[in-house]
Amino acid sequence: MFTDPRLTLLSRYILIGGIALLALLLLFCIIRSIRGPRIADRILSINMAGTMVISAIVFMSAILKDPSLIDIGLLYAMISFLAVVVFSRIYRGEYLSLKDDERQEIEAQTAQATEEGLHSDGDD
Repeated sequence: MFTDPRLTLLSRYILIGGIALLALLLLFCIIRSIRGPRIADRILSINMAGTMVISAIVFMSAILKDPSLIDIGLLYAMISFLAVVVFSRIYRGEYLSLKDDERQEIEAQTAQATEEGLHSDGDD
């Protein structure tokens, strides 16, 4: 597949430079996934990091002239997709749980205020 003689030394250096650029961008994604500030930002940065790793695997396939690495990249893409789906479901469950707790707390405060209002009206 990658037996084209036009893949010269210059194009190999370009691919290696692309891998170096992806490594730098991957570092920024790791920093974003650690710093946040929100969980959604962390999930998005993990997804972006997975995409960059897939791109690096495809570049390595071109450099090494090994088409079997493309299959590994596709497999990694499926695993990365499933991981993001799982993280999103976990985040959604936690978010809905917190929202439900907040709603119950507000309802309890409203009921307590209404009850206090009824007792103070009866004292007059």
